[in-house]
Parts: sequence; C-alpha cells; structure tokens
Amino acid sequence: MSLRVAACSCGQLQAQVEGEPFRISICHCLACQRRTGSVFGAQARFAREQVRTTGCSNEYVRTGDEGTRITFHFCPTCGATVFYESEGMEASIAIPVGVFADPGFPSPRFSVYEACMHAWVIRPEGAERML
Repeated sequence: MSLRVAACSCGQLQAQVEGEPFRISICHCLACQRRTGSVFGAQARFAREQVRTTGCSNEYVRTGDEGTRITFHFCPTCGATVFYESEGMEASIAIPVGVFADPGFPSPRFSVYEACMHAWVIRPEGAERML
C-alpha cells in the first residue's frame, strides 16, 4: 500500500495518507481561484481513516455555493492549506494535490465549475465535466 505525505511549505503541518484517493478533481470556481492563488484548485479526496494529520493548524470556514460549510486547515506559520473537510462529507478529507509535491500524482478525473474556467486552461483528457 502506498504512503504519501502532504506538507505545508515549512513542513510543520502534515497529512500522511495510506492508499489511493477515491476522487481527484480540479475546481474552477472563483473561491478556489482565490484560495489557491491559481486558476483552479486541484484536490484529492481520501477516506478519513486513510489520513493522519500532525502539527498545528488554523481553520478558515467558508460556505460554498450550495450552502455547505467547508473547513480549511492551514499552517499558522507559512499559511499553506494542507487539508479540508466538507459538511455532509464527514467520512472524507480533501487534500490539495500540490501539497504532496509529487509530479507523479495521478491525474484528475473530474473537472467542476467549468463556467468559471479560464479560456486557456486545458482539462485533463477524459475528465468528467461539470459546468
């Protein structure tokens, strides 16, 4: 079984993950663009029992477009978001793909909020789309 480690920029906050994610997606919504400072957010979802977190985190809670609350856990030292939890999906934890710092990480299979997608972004081949 694979072991992956996601970490913030300074390494203080980490998430160790055993096994594969059940969903990998990219989100083009404006909130993800603002949160990441990029043109989309890329995240992998894991069953909660696959994830072990270490270190201290601060939380930022945002209400999504459908009214659900999302709690982002970020490092109080360097500010990087390492994981987040979504109301109604308590059995899972989402981890931004970039904090794994692994160019071999599997490709996203879902592309959501494409109505906000930048015209020059090319979605991964074969990814399921949600406008």
